[in-house]
Amino acid sequence: MSLPDDACTQSLDASLKTQSMKPQRLDELFRAFSVMSLQGFGGVLAVVHRELVDKRRWLTDAEFIEDWAVAQVMPGPNVCNLALMFGDRHMGWPGALSALAGLLVFPLLLLLAVATLFNQWADWPAVDGALRGMGAVAAGLIAGAALKLLQSLRQHVLGFVAIVCLVAAAFVGTVALTLPLHLIVLGLGSVACALTWRALRTQRVA
Repeated sequence: MSLPDDACTQSLDASLKTQSMKPQRLDELFRAFSVMSLQGFGGVLAVVHRELVDKRRWLTDAEFIEDWAVAQVMPGPNVCNLALMFGDRHMGWPGALSALAGLLVFPLLLLLAVATLFNQWADWPAVDGALRGMGAVAAGLIAGAALKLLQSLRQHVLGFVAIVCLVAAAFVGTVALTLPLHLIVLGLGSVACALTWRALRTQRVA
């Protein structure tokens, strides 16, 4: 008879643990987003996912996908939009400003220093080769993060096959047809939202 009580206790402990895995102070937000920004050499999606989901566990995979989708369709840099939303959600506008500052301050200082040096070394073949190599690494990071996010959509209400079809359509529209991004977001995104809304409505009725 003690098993249900033990199960309830474990469930309560897990719930409390999940609730405690949130940023507690403004300086914690600033440091977290500073770490992300200093690692984001082109593959910022992979870095943000690893820091917020895998390492700090401030978001689940599902929450990250939802937040990133909103940040993607809003005007402006995706990661800046995410920082503003995440900071505001937990600590209001001071949290939003703290997260955004952490994302921008150190990269800005580093960029100014590198730009000054790059003007002197831009013609060196070694510098050009290094930048091309970093581009390949950034592409790999983005591809890896995309595949990881795709795996987390297996439990989506549309079903994994429908999700793969939407991903394939977005890929074809972007790469093969070279359609403008806003057309893909508005067109294919509207279709995905409508299908999801219909599936959720059907699920509730059932």
